[in-house]
Amino acid sequence: MTVGTGGRYTRIATTGPAHRRAGASRKRSKKALWNTIGVLVFLIMGFPVYWMINTALKKQNEWQNYTPHFVPEHPTFQNFTGAFHADNFAISLWNSFVITIGAVLVSLVIGFFGALAIARFHFGGKKVVIFTVLLVQMVPLVVLVIPVTQTMQDLKLNDTLLGITITYLVFTVPYTVWTLRGFISNIPRELDEAAMVDGCSRWQTFTRIILPLTGPGLVATSVYGFIQAWNEFILITTINHDHRKQNMQAWLIDTAVGSRGTDWGVLMAGATITSVPVVILFLAIQKNLATGLTAGAVKG
Repeated sequence: MTVGTGGRYTRIATTGPAHRRAGASRKRSKKALWNTIGVLVFLIMGFPVYWMINTALKKQNEWQNYTPHFVPEHPTFQNFTGAFHADNFAISLWNSFVITIGAVLVSLVIGFFGALAIARFHFGGKKVVIFTVLLVQMVPLVVLVIPVTQTMQDLKLNDTLLGITITYLVFTVPYTVWTLRGFISNIPRELDEAAMVDGCSRWQTFTRIILPLTGPGLVATSVYGFIQAWNEFILITTINHDHRKQNMQAWLIDTAVGSRGTDWGVLMAGATITSVPVVILFLAIQKNLATGLTAGAVKG
């Protein structure tokens, strides 16, 4: 609104009750829209998980019924009992933990020192190493199945847990190196120099300064490395033909394509059990995970 006084014009802002109500109404509408979108996304992403658990709690006559039941009429844990007593379930679950934990620990050690070398030292071919690490992550895992399988056969490591653990390093180590490189680069070099001035050796500087400050990054990297190794099934079903040397993902495939048809109740119960370790891991370290994800995002 413009008011003229003595040949001069002064602009006066109109912020009456009507304008404030209109602004508040627009904010509420926008908030309601985003909340609705968030609820829809949650339902779309969460419904398969709910249906998996729902099927796992149903009796056979319920999940075989053509009419879907969104709530089990008579919930039962019979399918979970059947999964635990199924062939190779216990050994497959044990194999999953051994392979995954082994691959994650080895990749963290190798990846940490590799990332440390790239972030802290200057050497010939450094750009080539960085490009190679990035290139390996871009290559689809399916492309590596044949050469990796032939290599494991030549080394007599097929049908062994050691062989598949080494194989998983193909995709866990490059990811670990690339991720930890960002965390280590964000640690000021002045801290290294101050520690060495105070009498610390290069190794003590790494263990007392860089390693503790990289802790959140190690947590975040280990979680995603755990998920990658835990959920993998293409390589292990190709390299290890012995069912007693396979993991839970391979066990789920064998259960789904059984000679007597698919027992969906047992299959969904097994899938639920397979998901539990990842969920527990996230709940246990969610604070450290959030800190690790944001710690490498801003260069300090």
